[in-house]
Amino acid sequence: MTRQSAIVIAPGRGTYGKPELGYLARYHGDKQSFFAQIDDFRRAHGRTPILELDSAKNYTASRHASSENASALIYACALADFMDIDQSRYEIVAVTGNSLGWYLALAAAGALSPENAIQLVDTMGALMEEHGVGGQLVYPVTNADWQPDADRATFVQQALTAAQKNGAAFNSIHLGGMAILAGDEAGLAALEQSLPPADERFPFRLARHSAFHTPLLAGVSQMAVEALPPSLFAKPSLPLIDGRGEIWQSGFCDLENLHAYTLTRQITETYNFTACVEIGLKEFAPDRLIILGPGTSMGPPVAQILIANQWLDMRCKADFIARQKQDPFVLAMGIDDQRRRVVK
Repeated sequence: MTRQSAIVIAPGRGTYGKPELGYLARYHGDKQSFFAQIDDFRRAHGRTPILELDSAKNYTASRHASSENASALIYACALADFMDIDQSRYEIVAVTGNSLGWYLALAAAGALSPENAIQLVDTMGALMEEHGVGGQLVYPVTNADWQPDADRATFVQQALTAAQKNGAAFNSIHLGGMAILAGDEAGLAALEQSLPPADERFPFRLARHSAFHTPLLAGVSQMAVEALPPSLFAKPSLPLIDGRGEIWQSGFCDLENLHAYTLTRQITETYNFTACVEIGLKEFAPDRLIILGPGTSMGPPVAQILIANQWLDMRCKADFIARQKQDPFVLAMGIDDQRRRVVK
């Protein structure tokens, strides 16, 4: 059987919600040693074990969505999913991710060992929980057909310009058809006032999120550099696409630069997930995109990027849905019927 090429995409924060409670037990009962390694580290640092969080009777946002808990939970789900990809059917040609997903991509590509990956993920989660400042809000830059909307993109830039007169306001993440904006309280309030209401629910703030990928987190970046040495990193076995759309090749990877990018620019500068996917498509021309779980929220942004690039002649939401029904290009492991096409 000829293998199909695939780019693997790791999810970011906010992907483990109430529907995902029990994800580890539901799909990964065979990976107890991997989870035990994570929980040994967390217990040693006074943090709740992920298996205890995943097996809780009820989902509680204050508990499950906190930075120090959500990061480790999502890491465990995503890497366990990565282990289940049937590599006799899929040749993984590159790995990327959104925001937190960069750390998960590093682990999946072998740039971090399991021991070092949980150290990085858990340390960053704890630093964000204790020292994270500001917040994020979301605003669409596509229309109802998931096509780029120039007017909405203009609204975002105008709102940022206006908000910066009152406080701190930045582009945080380019997430397909969504602009993730971030700032301090004054900046966020100004953005909310400046952005016209859209689709009956935007703009809205993301709960328990700090001003990720902005200069407001320079202090967190400095603490991360001091806590996490370059020796944690190894040369990846797979190409990595970072939050600028830059490719780190497996055989030509400067580990000090990889460490510096991960703990400085990746934290304090805009994360361009749109560029991650676009560069992956154009440089590697994969047969499939595989999105690791948990959750299903990464599917629409990826689809919107495909539509913006008219990839495989997909020009609107209806085209993407029709393609997914006939011969899915995007395989999300958080969706059971698509997961079955990926796992061993």
